[in-house]
Amino acid sequence: MNWITNVGPKIRSFLQRREVPENLWIKCPDTGQLVHRKDVEANEWVIPGSNYHMRMSATARLKSMFDGETWFDIAVPGVPVDPLKFRDERRYSDRLKDARAKTGLNDAIKLGYGKLEGLPVVIAVQDFDFMGGSLGMAAGEAVIKGIETAVEKRSPFILFAASGGARMQEGVLSLMQLPRTTVAVQKLRAAKKPYLVVLTNPTTGGVTASYAMLGDVQIAEPGALVGFAGPRVIEQTIREKLPAGFQRAEYLRDHGMIDLVVHRHQLRAMLARLCRLMTKTAAPATHQLPAPAGTV
Repeated sequence: MNWITNVGPKIRSFLQRREVPENLWIKCPDTGQLVHRKDVEANEWVIPGSNYHMRMSATARLKSMFDGETWFDIAVPGVPVDPLKFRDERRYSDRLKDARAKTGLNDAIKLGYGKLEGLPVVIAVQDFDFMGGSLGMAAGEAVIKGIETAVEKRSPFILFAASGGARMQEGVLSLMQLPRTTVAVQKLRAAKKPYLVVLTNPTTGGVTASYAMLGDVQIAEPGALVGFAGPRVIEQTIREKLPAGFQRAEYLRDHGMIDLVVHRHQLRAMLARLCRLMTKTAAPATHQLPAPAGTV
């Protein structure tokens, strides 16, 4: 064995270009800016330069809301898997397995019970990464279970919506979740407990046509797309050009469809304030303002 045979591979391995992980950088959908993934994650998945709000996973959202990033998971009643034995290019059961492996969730909605600035709340988060946050039987049961838990615990119910609509693989069974969740919201209202909805990008279809638009206060994140049908479908139907920003959070706020557009960094404080206001609960001592000088 000569010198070149012995040393050559070592030199080549030393000079080889180091591979960069594919997800190390994130490209801003708004400006095209490349941002380090860790910087975006540390900024609650908001692009630092453009303030573009990226999607958050259900777990990351719950961590950002609950005190100390701790909560109790709420179990959701089981439902039949693939009741229609649906198949298009792939079997529905296979799609479910892939979505569960990808997200670590059993279905599109995750429930948690914990404290938000000291106030007990139930939070439901719809994860768009799970089959587009589509509404099927399991997601419908999750919304109902979350509301029932809020009624039982006598606490506010907060829902983060993100969905492409009803889950077509479950057909009419998915559409049945629209009236079922609507009835559940009425039970929460009868118990006189607050129901706060945060519309994130995107919230469309049957979710918008049911529980996502029934909140006591409707909040949206900046730039969120909210509507029933998409802008392109509407333009093709009415054969007219839609106004700039149509169906975006700011446009909907200006036209009275939603109440507030709140930046993600201020969202936690805003939700806590609304919950205290609607439950007539005093703020914890650490959140109270000092009394003015000269008062008792």
